[in-house]
Amino acid sequence: MQKLAIKEARTESILLSLKKLGFLSRKQIQVLHDLGGDRNASRVMKDLEEYVSSFRDSEKVYYLNKEGRERIGSNKVLKRSNQFRHYIMRNDIYIAYECPKTWKQEVKMNVKGIVSIITDALFTDNGRYHIVEVDHEQKMSANRLKMQKYRKLMECNVFEKAPKFIWYTTTEYRRKQIQKLCDGLDCNIFTVTDFH
Repeated sequence: MQKLAIKEARTESILLSLKKLGFLSRKQIQVLHDLGGDRNASRVMKDLEEYVSSFRDSEKVYYLNKEGRERIGSNKVLKRSNQFRHYIMRNDIYIAYECPKTWKQEVKMNVKGIVSIITDALFTDNGRYHIVEVDHEQKMSANRLKMQKYRKLMECNVFEKAPKFIWYTTTEYRRKQIQKLCDGLDCNIFTVTDFH
């Protein structure tokens, strides 16, 4: 009886993580839910097939299916698209920063009539905003525009303390380009090789 309760709690917890974070790789679920080795994690996820859909990229990637959304009350329908890599990269940052309690995805920040931007993710630590931006397939001109908007928000005194920027990109070359865009700002820039 107690084993069943533990299994149900774990199922609920994994489904809630998928609701919050969208797409998760098996390794990410393994880390978030302390599932131990690869075989155990695969077994646990096989038991959840009723509630999740999956596909293989370099590893299995999971997301909620209709039954999973109904079980935990999620209205957001995700379908497999190239956008999933963006989610996986953003979730790498979430895990790397130890799953911040204040984590929010796609937060709109604006000063009416002056500047508006949607962050990939945002969290606070000791009263300081940490702004997460994932550079998966966008043009560098889009990143330049984003940083101009963030600088404008800072000029408008939106933040009590200057925010910390966390960028995650695909190559060392792009890291260097983003570093130039962030000149003079507190910024950590990661590449895929930092996590995989």
